[in-house]
Amino acid sequence: MSLSTPLRLLLAALLVQTATATSAPAQQTGALRTPDEAEFPGYLQLLAARVRAEGVSEGTIQRMTTGLTPNPRVVALDRSQPGTSTSSVPPPFSPYLRIHVDSSRISGGRNMRQSLGAVLPQVEQRYGVPVPIVLAIWGHETNYGRYTGDFDLARSLATLAFEGRRRELFADEFIALLKMVDRGVPRERLYGSWAGAFGNPQFLPSVYLRLAQDGDGDGDADIWHSRADTLASIANYFRDAGWRPGQPWGVRVTLPDGLDRRQIAPRLEAPSCARVHARFARWKTVAEWKELGVQPQSPIGNEVMASLFEPDGPGTPAYLLTGNYRVILEYNCSNYYALSVGLLADEIAR
Repeated sequence: MSLSTPLRLLLAALLVQTATATSAPAQQTGALRTPDEAEFPGYLQLLAARVRAEGVSEGTIQRMTTGLTPNPRVVALDRSQPGTSTSSVPPPFSPYLRIHVDSSRISGGRNMRQSLGAVLPQVEQRYGVPVPIVLAIWGHETNYGRYTGDFDLARSLATLAFEGRRRELFADEFIALLKMVDRGVPRERLYGSWAGAFGNPQFLPSVYLRLAQDGDGDGDADIWHSRADTLASIANYFRDAGWRPGQPWGVRVTLPDGLDRRQIAPRLEAPSCARVHARFARWKTVAEWKELGVQPQSPIGNEVMASLFEPDGPGTPAYLLTGNYRVILEYNCSNYYALSVGLLADEIAR
């Protein structure tokens, strides 16, 4: 079963790192106010009551909430996030690509692939997700663990819930964080991004509880330090989101002169991340695209359903995207994120 729409939208808010992303977090309506810090202890008591009702032990609640204060830096960072652009012209993809598919990430992924030996084939065999895709997510998220964040997660999540823009979402993540502690995750591991994502793959607490894996068999799903656990957890996320083994995420294509883009424009609006999906052409089989003169530059089955995407418009690189591209969008609903992950995976695989 794939992640719910609210959680996928929250993941997009947490993981998008530049204004070139094409989606924005869902926000609650209503005027924002600056929270009065004097009200925080009272709100924390309400939050603790919810945690208690979810079955978390009193010892964990006290250990995780005693002395907790709001973090004004987190509020400032949350309010500085780019909103949905009103421009009908998206920013160019090529600058984003240069930053996120650079020589450091490519070489880092290739080095990981060589150094991890037997671990990688086991992950691919168990979860059905190609090793280069798993490594590309890791490389994109934290540059293979070089930076995973140093914000106290309990403080950040409680602050964001208190602030109120996405209160229920962050309150739920705070509860999930305390459940992690109740299940044995050490307090000293609980540092990450200002918005609550953590570890090598930058999971949220609710995602960790549902999908984190013990890849090395030591009884601990340690996505902070264990490479095997990190890779297995990312692969499990993709399997859960519906990755189809044997299909690429997409392929680059050459287009015929005079392709009538009006005839391949999409007919339906996606139920979520509509602005992202609106940039795709109609879905057709690869064989049907070939009949229109679209020529894949890499192997892909004629029966595979695909959509044409030209991120920077006619005359620039174009791609046929498969259903597996939409799985990458489950991790972060941004075309530029998903496309750069796919292209990074291709480079790692060379």
